[in-house]
Amino acid sequence: MTDDELSKLIADDDLGLLSIKPKRTPQSTEEERLLEGFQQIVRFVEATGSAPTLHGDGMDERLLKIRLDAIRSSPALREKLANFDEYDLLKAVAGEEVVEGQAPKSIDEILDDELLQSLDSDAGNILTLRHVPAMSEKDIPDYIAQRTKCREFHVFEVQFKKCQQDLKAGRRRLLPFANEQQIEVGKFYVLQGVLLLVAEAGERKEKNGKWNARLRCVYENGTESDLLLRSLSRGLYKDGRRVTELDEALLSKMVVTEDDKAAGFIYVLRSLSAKPEIASIPNLYKVGLARRSIELRIQNAEQEPTYLMAPVALVSTFQCYNLNLPKLENLLHRFFDAAAVKVQVTDSQGNYHSPKEWFSVPLESLQQAVRLLISGEIVNYEYNHASQQILLRK
Repeated sequence: MTDDELSKLIADDDLGLLSIKPKRTPQSTEEERLLEGFQQIVRFVEATGSAPTLHGDGMDERLLKIRLDAIRSSPALREKLANFDEYDLLKAVAGEEVVEGQAPKSIDEILDDELLQSLDSDAGNILTLRHVPAMSEKDIPDYIAQRTKCREFHVFEVQFKKCQQDLKAGRRRLLPFANEQQIEVGKFYVLQGVLLLVAEAGERKEKNGKWNARLRCVYENGTESDLLLRSLSRGLYKDGRRVTELDEALLSKMVVTEDDKAAGFIYVLRSLSAKPEIASIPNLYKVGLARRSIELRIQNAEQEPTYLMAPVALVSTFQCYNLNLPKLENLLHRFFDAAAVKVQVTDSQGNYHSPKEWFSVPLESLQQAVRLLISGEIVNYEYNHASQQILLRK
C-alpha cells in the first residue's frame, strides 16, 4: 500500500475506527507518579470536603495546592488526568488565581522546581507525605463517594431552575450552614459554589458512636454523588450555604404526630367596633395566645378593654405543639412592632385603657408570619410596614 493510499484510507475513516483511543491506565513510570500525586489531592478533597489552599492548616496542604496549580497550568498534564478528575479539580475555581507562565512539560519538571525543593529538601519527593499520623482501621472508609453523571437529571432540572428563580426574586436566600441537623431530603444547598439537592437518604447507621447515612446528592451541573451525611456536613460547614425554603413548603411540613405535645393556640381577631376612630383603621387585627379555646375568652369582648370594648370576630387559629407560647407571642409582636396601633378606650367605670396586641397588618401577612414563627424560619424575615410585605432579611 502506497503512502497516498494510506492517507486516503485514514481520511475516509468516518467512524473513527483507525483512531487510537487514550488508555485510562498510565503506561509509564512518569504517568504513574503523576496519577499517584493527583490521587493524593483527590483523597485530600474527599477527607476535607474542599480543595487544598495555600492558607491551609499545614505544610502538606500547601504542597498539595502548589502541585495542583502546576498541573492546572499544563494542558498536557490536564489531558492525561482528565479521566480521573471526578471533582473538577483541574478547572480553577472562582476566586483562585493560577499563576500563568510556561507550562511544565512533565511531572519531573514539576518535581525539580526550586520552590518545591526548598520546601521539601530532606526527602526530595513531594509525592510522599511526611509527618502525617497513619490512619487507623476505623478511620479508613469502607466506601468512597463518587461523582457521576446523573442519568435522570431531567427529573430534577425543573426544580433547580425554579430554585434559581426564587433566589433571584428574593423568595429564597442563602444562609450560613450550622450543623448536620439542617440537612434534609428535598432541601437545596450550595457546596463550593455549586447548587445541590439532597434527593434521597439511606438508612441511618451508627459507627464509632456517631450516626450517619448515605445520601443521594444531585448537582446543578448534571452530576450526582452518594456522599455520607457527615461528609456533606463538613463540606458545607467549611465552604457552603443552605438555601431557605419557601413559605408554602414550610406549611406543608407542619405534620403533627402522637409524640407532639399541645401547647395552645395563636389566634387572630378582627375588631367589630362601630366607633369611627377604630372602624377607620385599615386591617385592624389582634394577635394573641390562649391555652384553651379562644371562643370562651371572647364571649364578653364588649366588656373588656383588651378587646376595645366591642365585639370581635375570630379570623384564624393556629394550634401549636412543643413550643413556648409566651416567647413566641413576644417575638411575633416585635416582628410587627412598626405596625402596632395605639388606641385608647374607656371601660364601664370611665377609666382609660391603651390595649396592646392590635396591629394594622393585612390578614395574609399575619397568617404567613404565624406559620414562619411556628416553623422557626421567622428569624430570617422582616416585615416592611411601608409595603405591607414580609421580606427576607438582607
